[in-house]
Order: sequence, then C-alpha cells, then structure tokens
Amino acid sequence: MTERLNRFLARAGVASRRASDRLIQTGSVKINGAVVTHPGTRLNPRSDRVCVNGQAIQSVDRQTYILLHKPPGYLVSARDPHHAQTIYKLLRGIDARVFPVGRLDLDTRGVLLLMDDGDLSFRLTHPRYRVKKVYRAWVRGHPGEAVLTGMREGVKLSDGVTASAHIRVMRARGGDTELELVLHEGRKRQVKRMCEAAGHRVRSLTRTHFAGITTRHLELGQWRYLTQAEVKRLRELVGLNHEQ
Repeated sequence: MTERLNRFLARAGVASRRASDRLIQTGSVKINGAVVTHPGTRLNPRSDRVCVNGQAIQSVDRQTYILLHKPPGYLVSARDPHHAQTIYKLLRGIDARVFPVGRLDLDTRGVLLLMDDGDLSFRLTHPRYRVKKVYRAWVRGHPGEAVLTGMREGVKLSDGVTASAHIRVMRARGGDTELELVLHEGRKRQVKRMCEAAGHRVRSLTRTHFAGITTRHLELGQWRYLTQAEVKRLRELVGLNHEQ
C-alpha cells in the first residue's frame, strides 16, 4: 500500500503536512537515497527508506495521543538549560516521540494534548479550524459589564485584535473574580494579555477544555492515552477523518 510523502512525514510526527511540503520542496527529503522535491510523491512505508536532513524516519503503524493534566511549574518544552522541570518528566514510560499541541505557560495548569500526529496537531492549533478552548481565570478586581462586553467583542493587542469570545463571570471572592473564557484562537499568552489589557491582571489560570477534551478523573501531573473515539472526534472536528 502506497502513501503520499507529505502525509507520511506528518503521520510520523516530523512536521505538519504544510511544513512537510516545504521540507520536501527545499530538497531536505530523500527516498532510498534520492532527493525528492514533489510532496505528492508516493512511497511504500514498509519498504522505502525515508530520510529528512540525513536522519532516517521510521514508519509509524500506530500513532500516540496523550492527555496530560499539566500542573503549574512545568515548562512545555522538551529541554531548557534554564529550567529543569519540563512536562516530559511527567511522561515516563512513553516510547513515542510526542509533541505538545500548542502551549501552556509555566504557571498555567489544565488540559494539554501531546501526540506524534503532525497533521492533526497543526489543524488543532490553526485559527482556521476554530477549535474551542475553555479557560478559568482568577483576575484581580471585579470587571464590570462594559469591560466584559469589550473583551467579548475583541481586545486590541500588539499582534492585532482578538476574535470574539464568550466570557462570563463565575464567582467573586474577596477582591478577585473568576471568569470563564471560551476562545477559538490560540495566541501566545492570550488570556493573560486580554485580561491585562482590560485592567484586570490574572492571578491563576486553568485550561479546562481543549476541543471537548477535559481532565476529568485525572489528578494534577497524571496522564492517559486518548481513546480511539476521542481521536476520531478530534480528526472529524478538523476535517481529517476521510483524508488520505
């Protein structure tokens, strides 16, 4: 059975399909020792030898999808010379080379997906697919309705105006307020920047949902594999279910 080269690379976790196209077009990929520059080139994953920048890429018969309940204090990075605590210290016993889907700040907790499916990861984080992410943020002060309306309609940040969002007050405690924010884009530090721009600094932040996946029944620092049904729903959500 043959397969398109760009899909093979994405499925092996090398890069998203679009990024794989660029690798191929720039001459970084070889099949059986010969440089290939057309992303649609077909290969046999079981018999053909694929190398990217001189590194052999193994065929992936079964991909790995993981849900981690990220605790605060862990960096979402494979390695960092300035920070010893990374999320990979929590993922012992996993042989697959999985990568985080998006990012969570060092002090943020909650849902974090990791996988070696480059195509799915790319689409889950691309704003075109409007994947829903839900956060709970404790902020300083008590934002009024005018402030909340402005945040819902879009906040002007250094990288542009944010897309519309669903935001509601959950409860107040002392001088702080808990907000629930439902976003369909994933800019860097977006929730914190939105709240700070509105005059309410975030004290703590939790991502409770990502594409419908929650950390229910997982303690902080625990992880589990996604079920086949969960993976199927994720792929359907971003239009990958029937693609080859």
